[in-house]
Amino acid sequence: MKRLFKKKRFWVVLGLIVFVYFNNSSLFTNPPAQKPMLLAHRGLGQTFDMTGLTNDTCTAERIHPPEHPYLENTLPSMRAAFAAGADMVELDVHPTKDGQFAVFHDWTLDCRTNATGVTREYTLSELKKLDIGYGYTADGGKTFPFRGKGVGLMPSLDEVLAAFPKQELLIHVKSNDPAEGTQLARRLAALPTDRLSRITVYGGDEPIAALERQLPHLRTMSKASLKKCLLPYMAIGWTGVVPDACKHTQLHVPDYAAPWLWGWPHRFLARMNEAGTRTILVRDGGGFSAGFDTAEDLNHLPENYAGGIWTNRIDRIAPLIQRQTQ
Repeated sequence: MKRLFKKKRFWVVLGLIVFVYFNNSSLFTNPPAQKPMLLAHRGLGQTFDMTGLTNDTCTAERIHPPEHPYLENTLPSMRAAFAAGADMVELDVHPTKDGQFAVFHDWTLDCRTNATGVTREYTLSELKKLDIGYGYTADGGKTFPFRGKGVGLMPSLDEVLAAFPKQELLIHVKSNDPAEGTQLARRLAALPTDRLSRITVYGGDEPIAALERQLPHLRTMSKASLKKCLLPYMAIGWTGVVPDACKHTQLHVPDYAAPWLWGWPHRFLARMNEAGTRTILVRDGGGFSAGFDTAEDLNHLPENYAGGIWTNRIDRIAPLIQRQTQ
């Protein structure tokens, strides 16, 4: 009897292992037909040396020699990104003194512009007078190739929404202030439902939670929402069940961690797509804006990958992806 029990337990365990393997392996699934979704971080902007970066590093002072004339988070840079093949453009927003949202990356104005302080200390019209190309240099301050060329280029969120009425946008709330989430929710609530369906917002836990309370159907993401989705998925995803927290959201997944997700890549992506969730693969954890920016970076993508790709160089990556998927 004891031997029989051991045999049954063996076959149950073996059957479970076989189930888990076949239920999560991508080897026996047909490659997805769609192409990867390309997300252009800050539009098309100047890249910079990431060696030794800290939160206080002024990245405008260490840009690579310019290969194009665009400055991040501007209307020309976003137009160039979409023209190059971006499916979605990411942009950063900050509140202004007069209750609007300026599109600008840094917390302070000191690094890139000819002003000091933070955007919320200025009205939008005052910010429009600044030169956002003032601080860029590729040679340690010997020359400033964009100085004088960035006056008036800091857009408002309203201008971005008007300029790209049908395109996919990813809005980044840079603070952890819940009032900022409420303010953004009021602005976005005025948009038609079909326009809201092409907008995603991510950022600090508190503003995103505040925004979700006002606009529960808007696609959002925060560190808290990532944990609520991925931790339960790691526990039960082997069954094929997708937790409710993973539905209608966006996931930014580091390329080194993605292989640990049940069903990665094709089954995982299919499950998330069915749940109305986008999966964006970021390079090396995405720290300090790391993206898939070179041909070598693309070697880290799974074969026949059809999820999202985060890039700072849409002008380089889109043609490479196009050739790979032809």
